[in-house]
Amino acid sequence: MDLRWPLLDDLNPPATDADIAALAQQLGATLPADYVQVLQQHNGQRGLADGLFDGQEFLSTQNVFAQWQIWQQLHDAGRFKARRPSPAPGVRGDWWNPRWIPFTHDGSGNHRCIDLAPAEGGTVGQVITVWHDTGERALEGASFGDWFTRWRERSPT
Repeated sequence: MDLRWPLLDDLNPPATDADIAALAQQLGATLPADYVQVLQQHNGQRGLADGLFDGQEFLSTQNVFAQWQIWQQLHDAGRFKARRPSPAPGVRGDWWNPRWIPFTHDGSGNHRCIDLAPAEGGTVGQVITVWHDTGERALEGASFGDWFTRWRERSPT
């Protein structure tokens, strides 16, 4: 049985220029071109199948902002003040940073994020993990394009 098709069939049509501009405005950020190129192919998943990226859902522009807002509201309420993360080199020692843009979600508060505010030695646009219940902040790619290329090379889809 080929399980690739339900995942591919769950992809949304391309994001419009207006979708992408609205997300950038809501986040107050310039989105990396390599990420925008993928959104211009598919605006995330519908959420009716398993997650495309190693079991994590590829978020639409609307869901990126919704997930970002959840983290930002918790941050603004001071919920992370006592939390101590364990960041990889080049990743800020924050539990949450408003310049981290979630693009995947596992349904339990865990994400892969595009890091627009790296620590010294990091790269703007690098891909990091952000887990809700553990402080590990791993570096998964030097850029979204780097991460996406490596995912495609090892993915069965």
